[in-house]
Amino acid sequence: MTVLVPTMGALHKGHQALIKRARELDKEVVVSIFVNPLQFSDATDLERYPRTPETDIQVATLAGATEVWFPNYEEIYPTDPVQISAGSVGDLYEGASRPGHFAGVLTVVNRLFEIVKPTAAVFGEKDFQQLWLIKNHFKKIEIDAVPTVREFDGLALSSRNIRLTESDRAAALIISKALNEPARMQEILATEPDFKLDYAEIIDEKTFQKASAITQHRRAIIAGWINGVRLLDNAVVETNS
Repeated sequence: MTVLVPTMGALHKGHQALIKRARELDKEVVVSIFVNPLQFSDATDLERYPRTPETDIQVATLAGATEVWFPNYEEIYPTDPVQISAGSVGDLYEGASRPGHFAGVLTVVNRLFEIVKPTAAVFGEKDFQQLWLIKNHFKKIEIDAVPTVREFDGLALSSRNIRLTESDRAAALIISKALNEPARMQEILATEPDFKLDYAEIIDEKTFQKASAITQHRRAIIAGWINGVRLLDNAVVETNS
């Protein structure tokens, strides 16, 4: 019995929450650390993705991982990979801005599952579209979700936050502020000149289509850039919001 926590490294408290949840599910927890080229359409973004292997081992072990696995490219893709289609939902929002991203995600997750053969896997809600696609594609493995971990001021933890300057970080708080007032998201986001909006939408959690007046399970999703750093976040929308 093994639980897998797939990551791309640069581990933080958000990843620790995933690992701790995995330990609740089983005593054997494998944390994989692999920066997957297939999910990057921008070679510069891939090159600049933070890599902190020594710290990652410490963070993962302290959180309860029994194995920290750094596979190389040839282990994951011994032959040219046939990518898994992410379907129509994979072309929306993140998929529209990052063509092929979710095909790359599903392909690497499939390979990780083939190699590790876990009984369960743990993912975070911060990458909500990714979580939705994984849950809908992999039916034979238990997919467990952990709520987004935030800083004291509401900023969602992300490996990309390392690249934010102090002023960038202050500007990034506009995202969680907008999520707190979903009826005014666009208006609030527009007040921060350093935030370049990609999308801000309220969706039906079950279908990932735009929410309607009768949608019961709604979630606000936001993505954009601050000084070239892509940030995304989401939050449940209460039915009276």
